[in-house]
Amino acid sequence: MAKSEGGSDGPVVIVGGGIGGLASALSLARVGQEVLVLEKAPEFAEIGAGLQLAPNATRVLESLGLLEKIKSLGVLPNKLVIRAALTDTPLTYLEIGEDFLRRYETPYVVMHRNDLLSTILQACQEEPSIELCPGKEIIEVDNTDGGIVATCSDGSSYRGKALIGADGLWSTVRKKLVDDSPICSGYVAYRGAVPIEMATVHAPLDEVVAWIGPGMHYVQYPLRSGKLYNQVAVFRSDQYLEGKEDWGNPEELDLKLSAACDHIKAASKLLGKDHRWPMYDRDPIDRWTEGNITLLGDAAHPMLQYLAQGACQAIEDAYVIGEVFKAPHDSVHEALVKYENIRRPHASRIQTTARTWGDIWHIDGLGMMLRDELFRQRDPDDHTHIEWIYGKH
Repeated sequence: MAKSEGGSDGPVVIVGGGIGGLASALSLARVGQEVLVLEKAPEFAEIGAGLQLAPNATRVLESLGLLEKIKSLGVLPNKLVIRAALTDTPLTYLEIGEDFLRRYETPYVVMHRNDLLSTILQACQEEPSIELCPGKEIIEVDNTDGGIVATCSDGSSYRGKALIGADGLWSTVRKKLVDDSPICSGYVAYRGAVPIEMATVHAPLDEVVAWIGPGMHYVQYPLRSGKLYNQVAVFRSDQYLEGKEDWGNPEELDLKLSAACDHIKAASKLLGKDHRWPMYDRDPIDRWTEGNITLLGDAAHPMLQYLAQGACQAIEDAYVIGEVFKAPHDSVHEALVKYENIRRPHASRIQTTARTWGDIWHIDGLGMMLRDELFRQRDPDDHTHIEWIYGKH
């Protein structure tokens, strides 16, 4: 079992027990690696509400033997729809039913974040080669001769042959590689899910719908086998631009949504307003790896949400980290560099593309009119802008 001793023959130490960290632990365990997961929080849990798992993620979950459980806990929608936030006018859509499944081989699933984490966590708990250690806050990581050491705030330290920083947007491990900071977009999100019977104003229950408009958007879709209904409101904060401390507050949310269509105004009455999420990302970086330390998920490539790929890209990372450790390699460092070389260009492209799509979603004036016309003219079966993400690569 993975303990604090170990050196070059010790476990792979993963810092962070979120979706990416636990998926990586499972992926590594399945190829014969011992794994130690150090999680800052006192328990393994996710906050937030819904997330979207495109085929690039469900393909990995299938390879880990989790897809059937995921499908039973989530919802398989038939259509992704974009509508105008100001007028509720339909703009474009993508069918994600049978033809989509034939194209990409695994389905598009929407589900509660904690349901996904709990599924992966249970699989990790069933693996004897994975040790899960909550309540361990990392304050320092270092390369040693042939291995790594991670030091925690409680004075404990853990050694292993590799360390994967999966500790999110505010990553401690990332500081080992680059001196940068998260970038605030000036947008803020409000998220929440309510029992389906309370959602009196909703889109068709087999659809994921995004209403896009100037400086804001609104998303609705069902969760938990249709028992919950998820809502997300996002807007650009004028108060942030003015330098106000309490920017993006519920009063500003209500003001922004007052310009939206009747559907959004009515639906938003059930939107939870007790917690808000300022939206950050970071610039792509030139390297993820130093010695036997590497980055994964939001620690490596935090991105804005406009492609719904944050969790998906972390899950893809997890698959590749398992594959490079399974393949013959002369050193742990060589395996980590191979992982980085496979994943970094693609994830970096997703990061920058997400920013672009955010600009497209939120444009105003003449640009909005041109965007809407282009969307209306789009062939619903056109996969040009998504096949490079959802397909095999």
